[in-house]
Parts: sequence; C-alpha cells; structure tokens
Amino acid sequence: MRVAFFEDEYADRFSPIALTRPVFELLCGHFSLRERVLRRLDITEWGALLRPHLAETYREQHPEAHVNDLNWLGAGPTLLINGRWLSDRCAFDLTLDQVGVRDDAVACILLEPVEVEFLKTTDLSTALKQLARTRRRVEIDGVVLEHPWDVVDRNARQLAIDFDSRPSPPAEVEGQVAILGSPAHIHIDATATVDPFVVLDSRNGPIWIDPGAVIGSFTQIQGPCFIGEAAHVCRAHVHGGVSIGPVCRVGGEIEASIMHAFVNKYHTGFLGHSYVCPWVNLGALSTNSDLKNDYSSVRVPLTGEPIESGQMKVGCFIGDHTKTALGSLFNTGSSIGAMCLVLPSGELLPKHLPSFSRMWHGELGGIPDVAQSIETARVVMERRNHELTPATERLYEHLFEQTQAERDAAIDRSRDKSARLSIRG
Repeated sequence: MRVAFFEDEYADRFSPIALTRPVFELLCGHFSLRERVLRRLDITEWGALLRPHLAETYREQHPEAHVNDLNWLGAGPTLLINGRWLSDRCAFDLTLDQVGVRDDAVACILLEPVEVEFLKTTDLSTALKQLARTRRRVEIDGVVLEHPWDVVDRNARQLAIDFDSRPSPPAEVEGQVAILGSPAHIHIDATATVDPFVVLDSRNGPIWIDPGAVIGSFTQIQGPCFIGEAAHVCRAHVHGGVSIGPVCRVGGEIEASIMHAFVNKYHTGFLGHSYVCPWVNLGALSTNSDLKNDYSSVRVPLTGEPIESGQMKVGCFIGDHTKTALGSLFNTGSSIGAMCLVLPSGELLPKHLPSFSRMWHGELGGIPDVAQSIETARVVMERRNHELTPATERLYEHLFEQTQAERDAAIDRSRDKSARLSIRG
C-alpha cells in the first residue's frame, strides 16, 4: 500500500506547536499519526504533502519519504490521509469511488494517478474538496483536530487505544513497587528501570513504559499514561492523560499534558492540559494555570488574536527551544512561541508571547540576535547527542522572518498597556 499524509489549509491553526513540524507529526497517545499508520499498516512507500518551509528539514529527517513530490504521487494509486485526523481503528478500506469524511472534513481519499494532474492546477485543499464531490461520502470514526487544545483533549482516549493495539504481557516488578489496578493494564519494557517506592495506578487507564525509561523513587503515575524511550521521571506526580515523549526529564506535577520529546521539566512546578514542544526547558517552579476562577470557557491567543476554545480546562502551548526561568507563571490558555526567553517578574506572564521574543523583567521585546538563539539551540542539542543541521538553521531563520509582524504587534500592545498603567499610576 502507498500512503501520503497531507496538511490542509488549517495547518497554521496549530501554531505554535506545529511551527517546526507537520501536524501529522504531533504526538498524541503513544505516537504521531504518521508513526501510528506506518506501524499498523503494510506500507510499501509513503509520502508527505506539507507546508513548503518544512520540506527541507522533513526530507532530512525522513529520507525514505517522498516529500511534496507529485510525480511520485502519480506513479500509482495512493491513499491520502489528512494529518489532522485521528482514527479509533486506523483501518482504511476505501474504494476508488468513496471518500472518508469526518466532521465535514476530508479525512482520507484514495487517489488515482490520473487525478494527480488536477492537483497541479490548484492548491491541495481545494483540489481534494472538489475530488471529494465526485465520490460517495463514507462517515468514518475518530476525530478531526481543529486546534492545539484538541490534541491534548484527545490524548487520554488515544493512550487507551494505543495501549490496546500493542499486545504485551502483564507487568512484573521486583522490590517495593506498588501496582494499583490490574497488572495486565501496565507494560514495562525489560530495559526500563522502576525504582523502589514507585506507585503505578492503572485503575483509570493503562500505563506504558518504553525501553530505557527510568522511573525514580517516590513517583506516582496514574493511567492512562505513556512514558517514552529513555525518559526520566523523578519524584513526580503524574496524573492521567499524560504522554511523556522520548528523552524527557520530568519532575513535579503533570496532568493531562503532552511533552513531545527532549523536554526538560526536572523541577517542582505544575503543568496541566498543555503541549510542550522539543528542547523546551522549564525552570524550577515554572507553573501554568489550566482553569479559570469562574470556570468559564478559555480563550487562547494562538497568534495574538484570542480564539474561543469551548473548553473549561486549557493550559499552555509552548514552541520549540523556549526557555523559562525560575518561577515563571503562565496564565490559563497561554500561547508561547518558539525560541522565547522568559524571565519572570513575579506576576502572571502575558498569555501571548510570540516566537523569538523575550520577557525581561516585565517587559516584552524581541530577541537581540536570532543567530545567538540558534547557537544556543545547537549547544542544547549537542548535550543530547543531536545535531542542529544547516537545514534546521534555515528553518528557524525563515520562521524568524515569518513571525516578525506577529512579534511587532505583540510588543506594541505590551508597550501601550505599560503606558496606560503608568499614566494611571
């Protein structure tokens, strides 16, 4: 089977967590959509149709993929899968006269080679909508994500689905480790380490611990939960609905959140109903709110303009390589871009910090030099034996230019607010 994952016109809605990756690479449950499909189906070749500025780094990360290659797409029938769709069963049995839809969005469609020429005449989203009108609609399972908080909201269910799809023997632990609930709902890889005085509670959902993970003493983990490869969880209280990706360092209290990979949250502090991208460092006592005092629906300023989430609990969304200092306090429904530097002043931080900005003693400004931020990122990645490649440098330089207007507008608003407060004072 040939498959191609595609981003539609709504991909930009997932800023800041999809600034540096396609939406089908966002972690939800144990895997991204792309990883899940490639694991479950017999795929012979696969491709990706994504935003142009991501193509170079994606080719570098996945040299086996055919990226934005319409000639490859025309070489044979190919199943196109919407990167925003998460299926319950990950089953695809469409025929050429059908289109899989969910919530009025094209979730998947089997593309014939002759139809690829049509894709060359217009944008992908428009072309697929027009092709879908020629097919018989088939309502399929799952959910089509609309915004970053939808990824977090889906996570608990996806954790249970992914656990059930990965058969494993019941957990066996030695020493003073407490298992609450059924051991059949807990998987611990043979190479993982679970220290004494750890509590694994599967009464409300399964727990999966990947190879090389280390669970330190006095940690409590409540399911559903996923601990990724080589992650370290130290003296933490992990509530249900949490995904901790590979090589994360985690302490404190975490609830209903996703830490994509290589996140450092080693110290005390609360993280709730949030998505944190790779290479983020959360300083000691960094904490977010995920519930308003009046229990009303949360609005989130993803790119500066508040968007109604329709949800009561929404935390923060933090882009790649952002650093927060000691005692950073994030308000309910905060959007923090990529490569931000956050030095708190003892008060709640602004709900919107655009990419490549810094919060410095209560004042919002731009970073003085994007080259210095890239160099810092290089040092951080080298500490985990990863290389920041020239292609990745070019991606961040592009994003710096792309987010300039958003950054300038946020800085102007911040200065206007400070001026008004000064006059009142």
